[in-house]
Amino acid sequence: MFQYLLDFAIGLAIGGTAGLFGVGGGFLIVPTLTLMGLPVHQAIGTSLACITISSLSSAYTHLRKGAVFFGVIAIKESFSVPSAVLGAYLAAMLPENILRGIFAFLLLYLAYSLMRERRYAGQVEGGGVRYRRVPFVGVIAGLTSGLLGISGGILNVPLFHTFIGLPMRYAIGTSSLALFFTAFAATWAHYHLGQVRVETALLLAPGLIIGAYLGAKTAHSVSPRGLKLGFAVLLVLVALKMLV
Repeated sequence: MFQYLLDFAIGLAIGGTAGLFGVGGGFLIVPTLTLMGLPVHQAIGTSLACITISSLSSAYTHLRKGAVFFGVIAIKESFSVPSAVLGAYLAAMLPENILRGIFAFLLLYLAYSLMRERRYAGQVEGGGVRYRRVPFVGVIAGLTSGLLGISGGILNVPLFHTFIGLPMRYAIGTSSLALFFTAFAATWAHYHLGQVRVETALLLAPGLIIGAYLGAKTAHSVSPRGLKLGFAVLLVLVALKMLV
């Protein structure tokens, strides 16, 4: 019974963070699963299965708020899905220490990006959206998803906001729905490689679903400035843990 409660609490905490920032939560799920004893390749595949389930929960809330750009999703996913499958097969050929190093470097870079202050000119109406740049984001996010098991959502939000020009809340909402498709494609590839622990994903799923819903709801009522700082600190801590 205690293990079930622990799995639910872990899923709730990770899902809440994921829903709040429009990411899949793989950057937290993967190290958590490795601490629970899963090899990193299985942790990556299982993480993507969890994200596929939970992402719809946060996306539902953002859809109700009208904070989703469907055009961006359609273009991005046409590039992300095949890239995610390719990334999954590349991950199977790389040793564990290289994957850990790549994962930690990515988290440190994202922490640095979150700490910077910038101004952006994206418009809610879409006039400032740079659609020609979306395919690039699709390829990068897809490869990252399949290779590192993080769904690509952690890249979607900053790139949607800084590179494509979406307002922050719309970047979060659009990412929440987009990452479902990318994560599903990568999960399929990892499952056929025997790298998905289905029972672990099912144990974490209830907490992830509820947490993602609550996190997404909070994202529309709280200023993200202070949360960005805490989020950056968390990324650094997880990156350092992956390197130890």
